[in-house]
Amino acid sequence: MALSRLRNPVISRAAPSLFRARFLSSYVSPRSLSRTLNVESPFNDLNGSLLSRPNSLSTFIGVYSTSSILKLQIGVRHFSSADLPEHTVLGMPALSPTMSQGNIAKWKKKEGDKIEVGDVLCEIETDKATLEFESLEEGFLAKILVPEGSKDVPVGQPIAITVEDADNIQKIPSTLGSGSEVEEKTAHQDVRNSEKGKEQNSVDVNALDLPPHIVIGMPALSPTMNQGNIFKWRKKEGDKIEVGDVICEIETDKATLEFESLEEGYLAKILAPEGSKDVAVGEPIAVTVEDPDDIEAVKTSVGGGSGVRKQEPTQHESKSEVRAQKSGFTKISPSAKLLISEYGLDASSIKASGPHGTLLKGDVLAAIKSGKGSSKISSSEKIKSVPETSPQKSPSARLELKTQPQQSDSFEDLPNTQIRKIIARRLLESKQTTPHLYLSSDVILDPLLSFRKELKEKHDIKVSVNDIVIKAVAMALKNVPEANAYWDAEKGEIILCDSVDISIAVATEKGLMTPIVRNADQKSISSISLEVKQLAEKARAGKLLPNEFQGGTFSISNLGMFPVDHFCAIINPPQAGILAVGRGNKFVEPVVGSDGIERPAVVTKMNLTLSADHRVFDGKVGGAFLSALQSNFSDIRRLLL
Repeated sequence: MALSRLRNPVISRAAPSLFRARFLSSYVSPRSLSRTLNVESPFNDLNGSLLSRPNSLSTFIGVYSTSSILKLQIGVRHFSSADLPEHTVLGMPALSPTMSQGNIAKWKKKEGDKIEVGDVLCEIETDKATLEFESLEEGFLAKILVPEGSKDVPVGQPIAITVEDADNIQKIPSTLGSGSEVEEKTAHQDVRNSEKGKEQNSVDVNALDLPPHIVIGMPALSPTMNQGNIFKWRKKEGDKIEVGDVICEIETDKATLEFESLEEGYLAKILAPEGSKDVAVGEPIAVTVEDPDDIEAVKTSVGGGSGVRKQEPTQHESKSEVRAQKSGFTKISPSAKLLISEYGLDASSIKASGPHGTLLKGDVLAAIKSGKGSSKISSSEKIKSVPETSPQKSPSARLELKTQPQQSDSFEDLPNTQIRKIIARRLLESKQTTPHLYLSSDVILDPLLSFRKELKEKHDIKVSVNDIVIKAVAMALKNVPEANAYWDAEKGEIILCDSVDISIAVATEKGLMTPIVRNADQKSISSISLEVKQLAEKARAGKLLPNEFQGGTFSISNLGMFPVDHFCAIINPPQAGILAVGRGNKFVEPVVGSDGIERPAVVTKMNLTLSADHRVFDGKVGGAFLSALQSNFSDIRRLLL
């Protein structure tokens, strides 16, 4: 196999797990940190250890867990007060987009050797070629965890440990590969800190008791996806899995997609049951094995961690119960205090779930909804109520006061789908971060309606008004290329798009979807009509493929089928423009006849409102685009050229 030197890809893609964590903690803001972690999302194996791998490289995030060295935390610089010194754990890098495992062909450095920036640590045999794995930091190679000649080492598995000080080499124990000391001395503090933020990711099982298996993590099925819902499991525990079989259906921020298996085996254990919500990308959702005889062993060992998302309420409930048994609550929020006084509740009977025993508004609302919070009437209120009501009516008055919280509790919580949550977040970000420029114009719709009628009567071609609008917008974008662009925030520049790809807003039960008509300026109106129908059907059925809704250079939102005359749409980032199309209305206006005399006539007008990113569109570009669009509507046959 040919040996090639791939320095740049190794630096940018091969070793993200080695140095990315350190740089992020030092140089990026919390906002950019969260965005970066969406791309490189660590996930826990069955021992709770962190395995880092770029989600964009593969959707099958499996890890062979036959070795307990998985307890190491990859790419994290550890500072421990125990026996181990400061060190860095190197993981098997992903040297190609399709690489899921690799072989250690040769170690170029030995234990104890000095490492300089750019030194080749080892040669790794991938699914494409044998590549050199270079170091981005200097230090000393303290321990080789995966010896030369090792086969099928999964991406992300620890392969070596480095230290900065040569005196610390001897302090790395020779038994580090066993994993027990590493978990206790090295990763205990970091894992404990990560569990505070994501307790639901931990699954109570000992990998040493398990046979060879693969942990399947929640895949990243779209660039903006950082969590998903398990919509339906296609395979059951114990079922045989072939390459290409659909394991489950996952509801992402865009659509419901099928998750296919890349390896054959048997589904031993489902960790995230059907209906699980907000499962983070990389979080374990299932365990597979190669041998059917190992299924029962995995089921028995993983029995305590069957509910990935169900563990969180249990843990919080147990903590709040302990606080309630000790001292009720130590603090109370102002909103919770107001609700307690308003509904006359007994605060001592409400469990506090806030930090440091704080009683929160949510705790009081939960108590009101469940009816657990008993009402408590002070003696002063009883004294005041005696003169106003007779003794015979006072019991009913107290009963009415008790039932008052239940009568006021007349709302209903509607759970949102993952798509609607993402839509809400992205629209809010758009209004907060994108300077919206609004330009509006009316176009005469009569030539379009006449042209549509002619196509139907003479050529038996049925197209909608929206199909012709798509073509008209696409041609206007082609004539005004400055409008077919987007803003690059990193470079601070306007980027012109090479193709005209129109995103069409389609309302579905799960939320608004935007399938894309690509190269709309090059397609005929009839082909656009056929493609829009197919995309709309797939969007409503939740069967859109990622390439059918990701991308787009300009959007159209048409509410003309509703009694909406005009409206302003919100830009869909990173696009720079969206056109809001209202319904057609009839107006009486003076029209110049063929004899040159003005006469009153009825015309049909339609309002178009452009919402544009003011960083891309100035008044000149926006005006030129609307002018070209108006020309297309006035002479509709020019769209056939």
